[in-house]
Amino acid sequence: MSDQPFQFDAARFINTLTKNGHNRLIGAQYHAHGDDWCELAIPYNPELVSDSATGILASGPIFTLMDMATSLSIWLKTGTIQPQATLDLRIDYLRPAKPGQTVIGHGECYHITRSIAFIRGHAHDGDPEKPIAHVAGTYFFTAS
Repeated sequence: MSDQPFQFDAARFINTLTKNGHNRLIGAQYHAHGDDWCELAIPYNPELVSDSATGILASGPIFTLMDMATSLSIWLKTGTIQPQATLDLRIDYLRPAKPGQTVIGHGECYHITRSIAFIRGHAHDGDPEKPIAHVAGTYFFTAS
């Protein structure tokens, strides 16, 4: 038996989550994380394009990316993996993603109450100063 305390490997955990379900279908990948934030990436994929004439990525994969990045930011902030549901997630699309570019989704948990987590974030395609979208929302902890 080891005297070493258990170390939560957030990058490994997030990589595992992105290899399953909807995140696997859109190609979401771990990018980076901190104490209360997470970044995921979606490499450009022609199968995720909404209009083949323009090559612009559909909004659905960006929504999924941001839902996952903000959800994970809550677990990083609390240090606990707990059941939660998206209560409200608003995305303001500012512009389309550039065809051929990887989209990075940055989610941050900035406040937590007993039952609600508050998040914000943005998606960009290479320059965080020129976002594709901004998000804000709340998640409800479903376990009693």
